[in-house]
Amino acid sequence: MNFNADISSFEKKIGYTFNDKNIIYEALSHSSFANETKKNSNERLEFLGDSVLSIVVSNYLFEHYKHLPEGHLTKVRASLVCESSLYEFAKTIDLGSFIMLGKGEENTGGRKRPSILADAFEAVIAAIYLDGGIEKASEYVLSFIPKDLSLKKAVSNNDYKTILQEVIQKNPEEKIEYFLKDAVGPDHDKTFTIQVKLNSNVIGEGVGHSKKQAEQAAAKEALMLMGYEI
Repeated sequence: MNFNADISSFEKKIGYTFNDKNIIYEALSHSSFANETKKNSNERLEFLGDSVLSIVVSNYLFEHYKHLPEGHLTKVRASLVCESSLYEFAKTIDLGSFIMLGKGEENTGGRKRPSILADAFEAVIAAIYLDGGIEKASEYVLSFIPKDLSLKKAVSNNDYKTILQEVIQKNPEEKIEYFLKDAVGPDHDKTFTIQVKLNSNVIGEGVGHSKKQAEQAAAKEALMLMGYEI
């Protein structure tokens, strides 16, 4: 892999040139590649990118859809930042071609795996934020928001984490958190088990091939156990 050439091509794809090339190198480094090369993976950047993505999209919706109440804004945001949407965004910039993968992940189709592409997309957001600030990160994120955003479709999106959060928010003193219970299997086919807790009590558990999928499954189980029809 010609690192400099690949980074230059990627910068042209996204319309942003990095001052610190190391940060985009890290953003494009999947854990399977990092384990083989003893380098940092993009997981910490993914964590930060998730928060930057949320605040940028939240601010955009708040400013452009002043007629929508809080509950609807939450659901629209959820539809834009969910794994399936990020996967579609990532495909438009051919992100899979630039991600650095370990041999096992490479051989099992990792470049097309939705969870890997969605996580890398968030890591790139964080890289731009750290390198160029919130304004540049906002420009990048908002370039993927559909100009003809279908609010009806977005509001009807079944995002179980959002629904659960809305249920819990009716009691301000309550707090829900998601915890990783287990992660088994090789890097290219890992299975995650996530528990969702209300205060300190487990109210749901879910399994998935990405943490986001497992969190959704855990939230869904919690809602079902609480008597909500899903």
